[in-house]
Amino acid sequence: MSKPAVLALVAHPDDIEFMSMGAMLMLQRQGWEVHYMTIANGCCGTAVDDIETISRKREAECQAACRLAGAVWHPSVCNDLEVFHNWEVISKVLSVIREVRPRIIFTQSLDDYMEDHINSCRVAVTAAFARGMLNAKCDPPRPPIQDDVTIYHSTPHGLMDSLRRKIEPEVFVNVEPVMDMKWDMLACHKSQKEWLDVSQGMDAYLKVMKDFAAELGERSGKFKYAEGFRRHSWLGFSAVELDPLSEVLGKDVIPNPRYK
Repeated sequence: MSKPAVLALVAHPDDIEFMSMGAMLMLQRQGWEVHYMTIANGCCGTAVDDIETISRKREAECQAACRLAGAVWHPSVCNDLEVFHNWEVISKVLSVIREVRPRIIFTQSLDDYMEDHINSCRVAVTAAFARGMLNAKCDPPRPPIQDDVTIYHSTPHGLMDSLRRKIEPEVFVNVEPVMDMKWDMLACHKSQKEWLDVSQGMDAYLKVMKDFAAELGERSGKFKYAEGFRRHSWLGFSAVELDPLSEVLGKDVIPNPRYK
């Protein structure tokens, strides 16, 4: 019997490590297979390299992170700033979903600070919705699947929306047991530390990730380090409302009483 699978679908290399890798590693501890895909290749995350050079660097960094965790890496399908909600991109992501057959998809928030993140979320949701449609042709071609899937949106980068309003997750996931691996995976993205030092003043790249997890842990009132998620509506994705994350991780997931 094959292992249940969790698939992360996000915009850029390192987005997974920042906001959802901890939950994926916790699922892995329960026997789940972890799949890792950044829709864009990270080609604009540099102040020094040309497109070909930085794309190769960032692909290698993702692959190194996946090797550390025993995750399955899937290649990107477009450049940065070209993550559009169109069929060219959606069909490629749909093909991966049909191949992996995930029970859980982690994607980004519909209210985030940049368009690539928001568009990646929209692409992931549409591709998951089309997974069982015979006439939704994917690239490369794969047959439709009818499996239930639950989509969880991570807390946006900065823990707020683009208008600076604090985002409250629906649930908090304890990631303290896997924090060292989450840190080590993010550390693989060496080119991004250099870029974010220049572009966003993130001179403590790894510490920013840890601070996000610490703040969410504090908000949980229980965990030292946490990630936060909101579930997408089950309509079109399963026959009934499902919450496999809470079901599998048990006491390591708690609801947020402030979520409305």
